[in-house]
Amino acid sequence: MGNFGIWVLTICLIFQSGFGFYLPGSYPLKHVVGNYLSVKVNSLTSIDTEMPFSYYSLPFCKPVEGVKDSAENLGELLMGDRIENSPYRFKMHTNETEIFLCQTNKLSSDDFKLLTKRIDEMYQVNLILDNLPAIRYTRKEGFMLRWTGYPIGVKIKDVYYVFNHLKFKVLVHKYEETNVARVMGTGDAVEGFPSVGNKGSDVPGYMVVGFEVIPCSVMHNGDLVKNLKMYEKYPSPIKCEPTTVSMPIKEGEPIVFTYEVTFEESDIKWPSRWDAYLKMEGAKVHWFSILNSLMVITFLAGIVLVILLRTVRRDLTRYEELDKEAQALVNEELSGWKLVVGDVFRAPSNPALLCIMVGDGVQILGMAIVTILFAALGFMSPASRGTLITGMLFSYMILGIAAGYVAVRLWRTIGFGDHKGWVSVAWKAACFFPGIAFFILTILNFLLWGSHSTGAIPFSLFVILLLLWFCISVPLTLVGGYFGAKAPHIEYPVRTNQIPREIPAQKYPSWLLVLGAGTLPFGTLFIELFFIMSSIWMGRVYYVFGFLFIVLVLLVVVCAEVSLVLTYMHLCVEDWKWWWKSFFASGSVAIYIFLYSINYLIFDLKSLSGPVSATLYLGYSLFMVLTIMFATGTVGFLSSFWFVHYLFSSVKLD
Repeated sequence: MGNFGIWVLTICLIFQSGFGFYLPGSYPLKHVVGNYLSVKVNSLTSIDTEMPFSYYSLPFCKPVEGVKDSAENLGELLMGDRIENSPYRFKMHTNETEIFLCQTNKLSSDDFKLLTKRIDEMYQVNLILDNLPAIRYTRKEGFMLRWTGYPIGVKIKDVYYVFNHLKFKVLVHKYEETNVARVMGTGDAVEGFPSVGNKGSDVPGYMVVGFEVIPCSVMHNGDLVKNLKMYEKYPSPIKCEPTTVSMPIKEGEPIVFTYEVTFEESDIKWPSRWDAYLKMEGAKVHWFSILNSLMVITFLAGIVLVILLRTVRRDLTRYEELDKEAQALVNEELSGWKLVVGDVFRAPSNPALLCIMVGDGVQILGMAIVTILFAALGFMSPASRGTLITGMLFSYMILGIAAGYVAVRLWRTIGFGDHKGWVSVAWKAACFFPGIAFFILTILNFLLWGSHSTGAIPFSLFVILLLLWFCISVPLTLVGGYFGAKAPHIEYPVRTNQIPREIPAQKYPSWLLVLGAGTLPFGTLFIELFFIMSSIWMGRVYYVFGFLFIVLVLLVVVCAEVSLVLTYMHLCVEDWKWWWKSFFASGSVAIYIFLYSINYLIFDLKSLSGPVSATLYLGYSLFMVLTIMFATGTVGFLSSFWFVHYLFSSVKLD
């Protein structure tokens, strides 16, 4: 009963996660009135170029204590996040207006060109307070739109204006636990806050539950700020009108930056403070996608049942009821899949490559299942930036054991139990897909390095990734290969003839049917694919992992059914070369995903500018579709192998 309860809880959590369930990712921090709150800055980002840049690459105000990097995890660095301290600081529950920040040096020609270029490319400034990104609301056609970050500036009639005054609103909620000896924080939320001792435990405190920003372009008088120091009051009132701009950028002139902050008590509780970012849109569309997939699965399942229960069972029952003499006569009149009984388990071309790709596919599929399941259960919250990428990386490395085991055991099965060459297969399985990924990402990284983007992986991180690969992933894959070599190989149910049977001429190319089969798995996931692409390339937060997990399960089922049906169809026309075709019958979904990626680039990312940005997009898309091809192809091959083994193990032939 206990196990049943755990399963019920798990299923409930998965469905709950479809509606944005998450674990907050850090502990609530109590801030006493008057405590300083530090704002941090992340990389500048744009959906126009998809290349992040450092905040301080532009002429912005710098903190008095100097620019310092925050502690970052592996996932953050791979995503291009560069979190640094900023000069913006607030006092808890203390409203302040007309705060002078700084006056920059006179803009040089290079600074002017770079600033205007970044405005043309629609770059956004990303601020973080207590682990919450700054959010901006705009109204369009009666709808309230949410954005994270704010634009650097705007261009109107060939004149560039910079947003040099920020109006912050911090939503706070009264701290509900007053007897906590010490509260802990994670990441950038823990710095600079005094612990609350027993004596001060009854002092009222607040938690940050919202962080909003309104950018304004305000013309300041440079003469008024000559003797002002940072955080002193600007000598005249500042009117922040978001709908008007008045601070043009001019070469040879400085820019004055100011800000104001108001605190507002909110009913939002601390665990719900991420709801504004994770508010799921289009729930009906997600459910439509799932229902669409279920219809495809039902259709294919019907075909599979007809094959297994009607055709195969009927033929085998009839065959087994005959005596030996009748069987001999029937053997002469056999047709379809029964004729290839002596060739169906003949080794495919390039058997080592097939074993390596199937092993790598098992590793990728296992990584996807583990990562999405943990994310669906709420253990990888957006409050903990980079955890999703970090989790994927480490689960992939650990599952090297599965890759080595499957690759070597399949190799020994094809070789009728021969141990020869298993080390080579395990070694290649450890290096094949990671090598392809490393090659693609290195080329893209050189492009990012050349553009001085923070999206470029630092050389030190390259070394760390190589060490993780060769010190953890490769040894684990070899260990898995060792267990695969020790495990008994799968015995074939029938003997293979010495001379291969000639395959009759086909009315149509068999590969045409194989490539066309990818449309069915694509139909299962293309709606969810739009949301994933939007989150990656349009800067939106994707957090409906419950739906994604359901779609992944449906995709696996569809891939298995499609490959199984295609394999049976090939055997029926006496085509015994089913090994690779079963892999690509479901793996060909990658072709359609890549075509969809090109369509998304042309019609949805119209603003993507420059050959470097387009190359980055296509490079990452190629990496994504190769990953999907390995995973889906493996599902198709393993299901077909099981089907063929089951089918011919039922045949009694001398």
